[in-house]
Amino acid sequence: MIKPLTAAISGILLAYAVGAPAQDASANGAAQADANTTAPKKSGDDKAKDAVNLQQVIVTGTRSPKAIDEIPGAITVVSKEEIQHTLLVTEDATAVLARSVPGYAESSQAMSNTGETLRGRIPLRLFDGVPQGSPLREGTRNGTFTDMGIIGRVEVINGPSASEGIGAAGGIINYLSKTPTRDGDEVTLTTRYQTQAHSDSEGWKVGATYTHKQKEFDALLSASYIDRGISYDGNGRRIGLNTSGSLADSESKNLYAKVGFNFGAEDEQRLQASVSRFRIEGKGEYVQVLGCRGPTDTPPCAVPRTNTSEKGHIFGAKDAFNDFKQYQLQYTNDKFFGGYLDVNAYKADQSMRYLPENTEDKQDPLIAPLGTLYDQSEILVHKKGLRTSWTRPDIFNVAGLELHTGIDFGKDQAQQRLALTNRLWVPPMDYKSVAPYAQLSWDLGPVTLSAGYRREDDKLTVNSYTTTYYRNRVFVQGGGLKYKEGLKNFGAIWRVDDQWSTFLSYSEGFTLPNIGIPLRNINTPGQSVDKIRDLNAIVFKNYEGGFNWHGDHGAFGATHYVSKSPFGSSLAVDPHTTDFILSRAPVRIEGTELTGEWRFDKAFKVTGLYSRIRGKTAFWSADPAGRYGAGGLNKPLGVLDINPDKFAAAATWNFLPDFDATLGFTTLFSRHVSGSDTRAYDGAKFSYSEQTKGYTLFDLGVNYDLGKHGKLSLGVENLFNRQYILSWSQLAGYQNYWAGRGRMTSLTYTVTL
Repeated sequence: MIKPLTAAISGILLAYAVGAPAQDASANGAAQADANTTAPKKSGDDKAKDAVNLQQVIVTGTRSPKAIDEIPGAITVVSKEEIQHTLLVTEDATAVLARSVPGYAESSQAMSNTGETLRGRIPLRLFDGVPQGSPLREGTRNGTFTDMGIIGRVEVINGPSASEGIGAAGGIINYLSKTPTRDGDEVTLTTRYQTQAHSDSEGWKVGATYTHKQKEFDALLSASYIDRGISYDGNGRRIGLNTSGSLADSESKNLYAKVGFNFGAEDEQRLQASVSRFRIEGKGEYVQVLGCRGPTDTPPCAVPRTNTSEKGHIFGAKDAFNDFKQYQLQYTNDKFFGGYLDVNAYKADQSMRYLPENTEDKQDPLIAPLGTLYDQSEILVHKKGLRTSWTRPDIFNVAGLELHTGIDFGKDQAQQRLALTNRLWVPPMDYKSVAPYAQLSWDLGPVTLSAGYRREDDKLTVNSYTTTYYRNRVFVQGGGLKYKEGLKNFGAIWRVDDQWSTFLSYSEGFTLPNIGIPLRNINTPGQSVDKIRDLNAIVFKNYEGGFNWHGDHGAFGATHYVSKSPFGSSLAVDPHTTDFILSRAPVRIEGTELTGEWRFDKAFKVTGLYSRIRGKTAFWSADPAGRYGAGGLNKPLGVLDINPDKFAAAATWNFLPDFDATLGFTTLFSRHVSGSDTRAYDGAKFSYSEQTKGYTLFDLGVNYDLGKHGKLSLGVENLFNRQYILSWSQLAGYQNYWAGRGRMTSLTYTVTL
C-alpha cells in the first residue's frame, strides 16, 4: 500500500511533469472568469460575461440577476479568491463562512455543523439552488456535501427570506459551482499534502477538473479524493472523534458533472443538467476516549482533560458517513413573454450515519442487558422538487418596475433509524409543499422600493408508530398537519450618491422545528401527531437597517437587525441523556455587523469584519391547558444558538510579481450571559448562566506562481499552535469536550493544462 506522503509527492511531481505545455493565463482571462462565475443565466453565454461584475450581482436574493445595491439587506459574496485562500489552510467546507461572513458561527471542524448558525438561526444551504438539508430532521450534516474545490463563489443572504420559503430562518447560503470560462479544453490538476508533524496526522488530496467550451455547448467534469489523518490539538494530544461525525480519520470522494447547451435564434434559451455524488466516511481506525471537565464532573478529576482518540474499533460498529446524491435539470429562456424564465427540477438523496453509542436512550433489555447495548443513529432523506421563476422588467409599461413571480413545488421525506438493531427512532415523515410567490421592485432614480408575498400551502403526514424502550414504548397515533402561512417582505434602498447607500427592510421567514426530535421524545400514552403543539411552524419577523460606502480604494458596511418569533425554538441539553432537546417559546435576537476593505495599492489590501449578537427566550412556553402563558424574555440564548462576538481581519500582500501572502486572524471574544425568572402560577424558579472563554487564531497562506508550470502554495492553520476549546464545546453536553485543532501545515500544487 502506498503511504499518503509518497502518494502526495508523486502526484505533485506528476502534475508538474504534465503541466509543462500549459499556457499562461492572461489578466483579461482572469477577469472574464470572475465575470462568468457571477452570471446566473448562461454559463456559456458571452453576453452574460459582459453584463455583470463580481461585486455587483447576487443570484439567491431574488432568484434572478440583481445588483447588490438594489437588494435591501446585508449581502455577503464570498469570492473565488477567498475560497481558494481558505482551501490552502483547511479543507473544512464551512471554514470559509466562519472567516468571511460576520454573523456565521465558528466552524465545528467536524463532519457535523452542530452550532454553526447564521445570526443565531439555522440557515438554508443550497448547492446550485438545491436545498441540502431537511427541516423534518435537521441532522446538522448539511454543511459538508461536496468538494469545495468545485465551488466558484458563495452568496449569503443574511436574515430570513420570504423568497425561498421553508428553512431560510437564519438566511440563505448558496454555493455556486464553477463554470467553463475559456474556449476549448482545459484540465486542472490539484494535489495537496498536510500534516501536524505526527505520522498518523498526515493527509492528502488529488483532484482533477476538466472543462470544455465551444460555441453553444459547455461542460465541466470534476473528481477528487481526500484522505485525512487523525487531528491533534495545540498540546500535541489527539482530538477525540466527534460523536456527530468527524473529518479526522476519514476519506471523501466527490464526482461532479455539469453540461449545458444554448439554443434559439439568439441563444436566448439554455438547457443544463448536473449530477453530484459525494461521500465522506470514517476509516474506523480510532475510538473516542472521554475526557473530564474537572472536580465537578462525573467521575471527577483533579486536572481537566479533553476527549482524545486511541487506536481501536468497537465490535460490530459501522463507520460514520455523509452520502449526498443530487440530480438537476434547468431550463432558462431570456425572452419568454418579454421576461426571463427559469425552471429548475431536482432530486436529492441524503444518508447520514453517526458514531456508535451506548447511551440511555439507545438501550433495550429485550435486545441486551441495560448499559451494554451500542447502537448507531442513521438519518435518511429524499427530496425532489420543481422551482420556477419569471422576471419581467418594465411591467405594465412602467419604467423601472419589475415583476418577479413563480411557484415552487417540493416533496421531502425523512426518517431516523438505529442502524445496528434496525429499530425505528423517528418515524417516516412526508412533507409536501406548494408555494406561489410574487415580488415587485421599482427603481425611482436613486431609490429602489420592493415588496413581495409568498404563500406556503404545505402538509406534513406521519404514520402511526411506537417509541423506543427509553420512551416507554408509547404508541403514537399518526396523522397530518397543514401549514398555511403568508410571508411578506418590504424594503427600500436610497443610493445617496456614487459612494453611499442606505437601506431599510422587513422580511418574514418560515421553517419547521426539527420535527424528528419532538416525535422521538414522546413518552406519555394517548398522543397523536396532529395534536403535538411542538410541531407547529416557526415564523420569523426580521427588521433591518444599514448603510454601505464604496470608494476608489475601499468599502465599508454596517447593519443592525432585530429578529422575533412568537413561538420560536432554541436548543437545550437534557440533564439525563445530555443530548439536545428542543425548547418552544418566544425568541428575540438582535445584532450588529460591520464589514470593511481597504486597498492601499495594487499590491496590498486589508479586510475586516465584526459581529455582535444577543438573544433571549423564555424559560417556559404557554401551557397547553391554558393555566399560564409563556414566560418573559428573561433566558439568554447561549452558544448552542448564538456565537460569541467575532472580529476577523486579513492582510494580503503581493510582495513580488509571482509571490503573494495572506495573513489572517479570527477572534471569538469571551462572554458571560445569565438570567432568571419565577413563574407566578406555581412559584417555580428558573435560572441559567453560561460563560465561554474566547480565543484568537492566526492563519497564513503563501502562493508562488510558476507560470506555465502551475502554482505552489503553502498554508498554515493555527499558525501559533494555540491550545483552545471550541466555544460550543465549552458548554457541558453529551461527550462534547473537544479541543480545537493545533497547527496544520499544508502544501498544495495546482496546474492548468
